[in-house]
Parts: sequence; C-alpha cells; structure tokens
Amino acid sequence: MTHPIRTSPSILSADYVNLERDIRALSPAGADYVHVDVMDGHFVPNITIGIPVTAAIKKVSPLPLDVHLMISRPIRYVEDFCKAGADILTVHVEADIPVNIRAALEKIRALGVKAGLSLKPDTRAEALLPYLELCDLILVMTVEPGFGGQSFMTDMMPKLRTIRGWLDEKNPGCEIEVDGGVNETTAVLCKENGANVLVAGSAWFKSKDPAAFNRALKRCD
Repeated sequence: MTHPIRTSPSILSADYVNLERDIRALSPAGADYVHVDVMDGHFVPNITIGIPVTAAIKKVSPLPLDVHLMISRPIRYVEDFCKAGADILTVHVEADIPVNIRAALEKIRALGVKAGLSLKPDTRAEALLPYLELCDLILVMTVEPGFGGQSFMTDMMPKLRTIRGWLDEKNPGCEIEVDGGVNETTAVLCKENGANVLVAGSAWFKSKDPAAFNRALKRCD
C-alpha cells in the first residue's frame, strides 16, 4: 500500500511568543499536521507543554494535531489529550508496562483518535510487535527524544525498513513517521526505507522559505 508523503512541523522549534502566528503559517506552506511534543521531565529530561496549551493550539490550528507524548505512564492522560483536540496521539512503547500500553492504545482508538506508538533509538523494533494491529501510526525516533536540533541517526534506517515490512504484512494502512534531524537530504533516506510522515522542527522553522522546504521534503517521493 502506498502512502502519500505528509509533513508534520514540530512546534518545539517555533517561536513560543508568537506561537499562534507560527501555527497559522503552516497550512499556507503546505504542511499536513502540527506536531506537538509533550514532555514531562521524567520520561525525557525536558519539560514542554501540557493539556491546556494543546487545547489552545487546537482552537487556532487549521491542521490536525499530531500529538507526541514523551511522558511516563501515558494511560493516565490519553483521554485528556484526546478531549483537548489531538487527532493523532502517540505514546512510547517504553513508557509503561505492556498491559498499560495496550490499554492506552485501545482507549485512544475508542475515543475516535488515531493511535500512534513510538520507540526510542535504543529500543529494538520487536518491541512493537504485540501492538501493530492497534496502531494507525508508528513513530521511529531518529534522535534521542527530549530536545530539538539534534543530528539525524542514519543507523535507524534498517529498523525503519523492518517495521515497514511487518506493517505491509500485518497492518498495511498504518503509516510510519520519522522524527529527528529531518531535512531535504535525510528525508530521502526516510522515504526510501518506508517512512511517509516527516517531522521537521529546526529545519522547518529556520527555513527562509518554508513552502519551498515543504516541497523539497515531499519531492523525495
């Protein structure tokens, strides 16, 4: 199954003083989603935004919210983030015990939101296998989660390719997203290895021409 390439600019790299301005500028530049990074200072060593800010973003965003929970025990909060306006809600496979990860994915889907599952660079692809049928999106981290502006980890490409192969067999409708160090060059590698949703943070918001940058990412098809 062929999936269209989609772009999901990460507002982790936006100007928070002018966040509404930056969010409203994404759609005219051709973006498909708004990527919202939620960090708790425990699962990852940084703290970003939470439920009230996500709800505020939803009110001004013309695009679907692609919310990435980098938090411990996400089952506690998935309902709140769904109600706050997440259109896609992704949890980390490492963030809790297996029964709770499954419960989180099931609850997200029951609330009518697309369910995503992410894994850190050091986590083996096999950790995803028990959950593939519950996922609408798999997020492969190509940097260590927690901070923006890191360099792309090319050695994640075999993992990406392996996961795409499993999905083609077990859940072909599931998309694969890549987050970390994505630019015009690394996007080509991501697509070649099975990804179709590209998260770009620093590269997007530092671009002098986001529309041209977006077209460059999508030309890697």
